[in-house]
Amino acid sequence: MCEAHAYILKNGKEEKVMESVDLVELEGDEARLVNIFGEQKTIKASLKLYSNSEGKIVFEPV
Repeated sequence: MCEAHAYILKNGKEEKVMESVDLVELEGDEARLVNIFGEQKTIKASLKLYSNSEGKIVFEPV
């Protein structure tokens, strides 16, 4: 399995939002994240970067 960790940019640095993200749903200015354990989190952000090789999803606050 290749789950990625989600980060949000704050003051130019990446702050971890959630580990083992399995699903990302983007709608308007929100992103809903669901991890492999079923935990969910919604953040007001837009997708900036997805890197499969690094297992990283980076969001930018809106």
